[in-house]
Amino acid sequence: MSADKIKFRCSSLGDIMTEPRKGETGLSATCKKRLVEVFVNEKYGREKDVQTKQMLKGLLVEEDAITLYSRLRKKNFTKNLETLNNEYIKGTPDLFEGESIRKAAVIIDVKSSYDIFTFFATTADALNKNYYWQMQGYMALTGAKQARLVYCLINTPDVLVNDEKRRLQWKMNILDDESPMFEEACIALDKLMKYDDIPISERALEIVIDRADFDIKKIYSRVEQCRTYMNSKLFKSDPSIILASHDKDVDVIIVEATKV
Repeated sequence: MSADKIKFRCSSLGDIMTEPRKGETGLSATCKKRLVEVFVNEKYGREKDVQTKQMLKGLLVEEDAITLYSRLRKKNFTKNLETLNNEYIKGTPDLFEGESIRKAAVIIDVKSSYDIFTFFATTADALNKNYYWQMQGYMALTGAKQARLVYCLINTPDVLVNDEKRRLQWKMNILDDESPMFEEACIALDKLMKYDDIPISERALEIVIDRADFDIKKIYSRVEQCRTYMNSKLFKSDPSIILASHDKDVDVIIVEATKV
């Protein structure tokens, strides 16, 4: 087994495209840590599945976000389920405009903000580099000339709201659910996480990203670098004994094989 044919997910491109710190050369520590995850998944079938409350909300309200965007655009969008790949990368874009997903004119990726504050923070923050590289990957796979990154403000599902209320009750050290103080706090929490009173025209923010062929070429070059690194540092042939050594460039344990 080797890394020669590994295709990287578009969602991982932000990590592998991270540049090393000033004065350092080679792949960055962030990139190397991601490559360890890819290696473990490829060789041992284990996937690092860290799910935050933000990620869980995104999964739970994905269809609601697509519906909201469809209403605003006055066009019926359906989630794409087809995974695309080429020699270097793979990915499943959310939505598209054009003849087909393989001949898209525009790629659309929908993100659901966790609350109203993170939603509007996107107007002030710089474009998330992970999303930039993800969109370039999608455009490379589809031929699209443009991508739209759409942030949506969707009501938080009750299961997550109730989780937040339990955390709040614990933090307030209140045992009685009917405590006036706790009830008041729950009303404020509901208002923070439900948005039916806000017009839908104010609940979506769209960022346009143009295709950058130069950056797409950089992605392909970096994939080649990553494969070379994985072959030299991670993929080894049938070890009988595994001796652990520490790679100073990254805070992970790299294994070297010695046969008996």
